Amino acid sequence: MTPERPDPAVPTATYRLQLQPEFPFAAAASAVPYLASLGVSHLHLSPVLESVPGSTHGYDVVDHARVRDELGGEDGLRALARTAREHGLGLVVDIVPNHMAMAPRHNHALWEVLREGPKSPYARWFDIDWEAQGGQVLLPVLGGPVGAELEHLKVDGDVLRYYDHVFPLRAGTAELPLPRLLDAQWYRPVWWRLARTELNYRRFFSISELIGVRVEDPEVFDATHAKMLQLLDDGVVDGLRVDHPDGLADPDDYLQRLHEATGGRWTVVEKILADGEHLPASWPVAGTTGYDALRQVDGLFTDPAGAGELLGQYRRFAAPQTDRGGHWEATVRRAAYKVLTHELVAEMDRLTRVAARLCATSPEPALRDRAPWALRTALRELLVRLEVYRPYTSGDTGAVVTEEAAAEARQAFVVAEEAGAVDVVRELLLGRYGDGPEQVEFRTRFAQTSSALRAKSVEDTAFYRYVPLLSATEVGGNPGDPAVSPEDFHAYCARVQRDWPAMGTVLSTHDTKRSADVRAALAVLTEVPGRWADVLAEVTRTGEGVPDAQLAWAAWQTVFGLGPADAERVQEALLKHVREAGLYTSWTEQEPPYEDTVAAFVAAGPCGAPGEHVAALRTALEPHIRANMLGAALVQLTMPGVPDLYQGTEAEYRALVDPDNRRPVPFPPPRPGAKGALTAAALRLRARRPEVFGDAATYAPLTAQGPAAAHCVAFARSGSVVTAVTRLSARLAEAGGWRDTVLPLPPGRWADVLAPEREFTGHARVEDVFGELPVVLLERVDESH
Repeated sequence: MTPERPDPAVPTATYRLQLQPEFPFAAAASAVPYLASLGVSHLHLSPVLESVPGSTHGYDVVDHARVRDELGGEDGLRALARTAREHGLGLVVDIVPNHMAMAPRHNHALWEVLREGPKSPYARWFDIDWEAQGGQVLLPVLGGPVGAELEHLKVDGDVLRYYDHVFPLRAGTAELPLPRLLDAQWYRPVWWRLARTELNYRRFFSISELIGVRVEDPEVFDATHAKMLQLLDDGVVDGLRVDHPDGLADPDDYLQRLHEATGGRWTVVEKILADGEHLPASWPVAGTTGYDALRQVDGLFTDPAGAGELLGQYRRFAAPQTDRGGHWEATVRRAAYKVLTHELVAEMDRLTRVAARLCATSPEPALRDRAPWALRTALRELLVRLEVYRPYTSGDTGAVVTEEAAAEARQAFVVAEEAGAVDVVRELLLGRYGDGPEQVEFRTRFAQTSSALRAKSVEDTAFYRYVPLLSATEVGGNPGDPAVSPEDFHAYCARVQRDWPAMGTVLSTHDTKRSADVRAALAVLTEVPGRWADVLAEVTRTGEGVPDAQLAWAAWQTVFGLGPADAERVQEALLKHVREAGLYTSWTEQEPPYEDTVAAFVAAGPCGAPGEHVAALRTALEPHIRANMLGAALVQLTMPGVPDLYQGTEAEYRALVDPDNRRPVPFPPPRPGAKGALTAAALRLRARRPEVFGDAATYAPLTAQGPAAAHCVAFARSGSVVTAVTRLSARLAEAGGWRDTVLPLPPGRWADVLAPEREFTGHARVEDVFGELPVVLLERVDESH
C-alpha cells in the first residue's frame, strides 16, 4: 500500500542531495527508501536544469528549458519524483535566476547574442553594457594578450576556435583577415586578466564564467522559468530554494512574480542576514534558507569569555602577520578596499559611469559639476561602510548609508571641496532626486555591487584573514562577536516562530566552510583556551618550516576540528585558504614557492608527528565535542523553522570547504551512532506531529534552576515536546557538574523519545533527565494525539 503523501504546502524537514554526473537522479531514487525511513518529508535537490557538461554543482545553467541530461534528463527527474511519492516524499529544487554560464558553445541564448549582437531577440536576456568597449562583449578567455595568441585563434567555417572555446562568427565576416575579423564581431576575445578592469557584463560576484541574467524583464522571466513552473504544475516539484536573490535587479518584484507564478508554493531564499538585520517583510516567501539560524546555533555553543582569550592568544601568536593586528572590523574594511580595487574594478567602473551620466544630464543644479573620480571615491567609501549585503528599499538604504558613514566617507577626500560628492551619492540612494529610470538604475547597480562586495570581502577574504576561531568564520557568522547568549537565542526563536515559522534552518550546506560537526569541535576551544595555548606552544616550539603564523594557527585548528584525515584533504583546504586570503598568494597571482612551503608545512606539521599532540587534545575533549555536536543537531531539528539536512549529516559528518564537502556519501551511513539515532527520532517526531512544530505552534523557553543552570538550554514546543541540551560542557565539568540543578518541566508526564521507559515530571534533576547523553528530547505522554 502506498503511504499517503504529506501536504506539500510546507515540508516538515528536507534533505539536501548534491546531484552531479556521479550521483544522478537514479542514484537519488535508490536512496529514497532510506531517506523516507529517516523521517524527512522532502528531498532538496541541487539545480536540475541543463548546465555545463561535467559540472559538479549545477549553478552554471546553460538551458532553462531542459532538465540536465547528465543527471538522467526530464524522464529521470519524473521517475525520481514518482519513487519519492511512493514513499511519501516530495521534492524541493534549487533554482538559479541570477546568472547563467558564460559558455557560448553550450548556452544557445548567449551564442545568438554573440552572433547577432544587441539586435538579437536574446540580447534582452543578459546584463550587458553595450555602450562600453565599443559595443563588443569582452570575453576574457585568452591566455595572454591577443597579439601573442593570434596563432591559436582559428576560423573554422562559421565559428572561431580557441583551444576548447568555440564562438559564432557574425554573418559575412568569415573571409576577413583575422585582425579585421576580430574587430567585426559583437564580442572581443581578450586576455583573461582584463576581466578585472574592462569587463562590460554583470557577473556573479567576480566570477567571469557566470553572466548576469535580466530576469526583471517579464519575457526573460517567462522563458527562464517555464520548465520549472511546468514541473511544479505537474506535481513533480513541490517547492523552491532561490539562489542568491541579492544579485537581482529587483528582488521584491522578482519574488512577487515568482509567488504568483507558482501559486504560492513553499519558497525559501538564500539571503545572508547580518546581525540585527531582518528579512524584508514584503517578500512573499517562507523565509531564508537558514544561515541566520546557523549563526544562532553555533553562537549558543561558543563561550564568550573563552573566545576573547583565544583572540588574545591569536594576536600574540600571529602578530604582526595578522591583518591589522587581529581586529575584525578593520580586517573587513581592508578586505573591502582590496576587493573594490582588484576583483570588482569593472563593476565600480560601470557604477561610476551610471552616476556620472545621471549627474551630467540631471536638471537638478545640485547634481551638476561632479567629477567622475569624486563620484567614484564617494561610492567606494560608502560601499566599504555598508554592514549588510544589500539595501533593498530607499528606507533600508537610509538606515545603512547613515550620516555617520557619510561623515567618515567625506574624510577620505584630499580635496575637501570635492567631498560634496558623498552627499550627492547618498541623496541619490535615498531617492531624493526622483525615481526616473536613471535614478532607479543607479540604486540598482549600487545594491548589486554592494552584495557582490560583501560576499567577496567577508566570506571570501576576511574569513580567511581573521582566524582566531575558525568555527565563527562561517556564512552568516560574525567572527567579531561569535557567541550568542541563551537569552538572545530564545529571543531569536520567538521572532522566527512569530514572523517566519516555515523558514529553513541549516547547520551544514554545500557552501559552508566547515561542516557543523567540525565547527562543534572547534567551539570547544573557547572553553579551554589555556589548554589550546599549551598544545600550540608544544607543536610550534622550533618555528621551522612555518610559512606564516596566521596560516599555522589556521592549520592547527583545521586538524583539530577535522580529526584524523588524509593529508591531501587538509592541504587542499589550506591551499584554498591562503589563496582566498590573498596575503602571500592568490588565485590570479599565485606564488609557487610560498604554496610549496604551505604544503610542506602541513605534511610535516599538522599532518605529521607534531599533529599527534593536537590529536591527543581532541581525544581528551571528545565528550565535550560530542555534547556540542548532539546539542547543535537537536536544537536545529526542534527549533522554529523547517530543518534542512545536508547529505550525510544525519550521522557524524566531518568536511571542509568545497569541494571537500561535495564528496559522495553512502546511504545509509555505515555508523550512524548516537547522532543518527537522535536525528531520526527528532525527524520522525516532526513528521508524526507537524502541529507541534508548524505555523500555529508555540515556542517557550524553559529555565533551569540551581548551580549549573546556565549550562542547560531548554525549550518547549506547543506544550507537547521539550528539548534540553548541555551548553559549554567543559566549563560545566570544571565547575563540578550538574549537582542539584533541576529543570522545571511543563505540567504533565514526559517520556524520553529515545528511551520511552524513562519518564519525568515536575522539577526534574537535570543529571537524571540527560542520563547517558548530554541532550534529551521529551514528549508529553499524558495527552491524546
